[in-house]
Amino acid sequence: MGRYTGSVCKLCRREGVKLFLKGARCLGPKCGVEHRAYPPGQHGQGRKKVSDYGLQLREKQKARRFYGIYEKQFRSYYDTAVRQRGVTGEGMLQLLELRLDSVIFRSGLVSSRAEARQLITHRHFQVNGGVVNVPSYQVKPDMVIEVREKSRNRDVFQRGGTLRRVPGWMSVDTEAKRIQVLSVPGRQEMDIPELHEQLVVEYYSR
Repeated sequence: MGRYTGSVCKLCRREGVKLFLKGARCLGPKCGVEHRAYPPGQHGQGRKKVSDYGLQLREKQKARRFYGIYEKQFRSYYDTAVRQRGVTGEGMLQLLELRLDSVIFRSGLVSSRAEARQLITHRHFQVNGGVVNVPSYQVKPDMVIEVREKSRNRDVFQRGGTLRRVPGWMSVDTEAKRIQVLSVPGRQEMDIPELHEQLVVEYYSR
């Protein structure tokens, strides 16, 4: 998924919800889901009946595409959540939300997770004063993420990202381009479009 080069609007249409993969376009009238709210392909408008397995598969694909990661990596997050205490589905989503690329996207400094990943790999961010170039880096509470000083004047940071509500589990200083993670997000604090994570758990528990 990290190397997907096709139309991301088709991914949203296939899942039937906005996955916010294309930044500001997803908020405007040009969004594919807005004017073609059916799956892509010549049989897209004819698909109606879905089995229990099909529902579970679609929820898994929706979650994986929302975070923009490959199947093997997504499965590893599930396996980690199974070994942790607490609700497996919520634990899996917490691990995904605390990826460095996801935290930066949630902060509103960039317009999409794909943009966040590119900027991270190009070494424009530092965590607790040290440069991190791994998008999957797990952020923990009290960690501080900043745009490197020599990168702050770049156009991508000057124009800002997509306007969105900053979640309560982080604080963002847009002027200083600084993010601080305050706590592990609870399920109600995760803005994930129409996702039923229990179906994902059922898919992997077959």
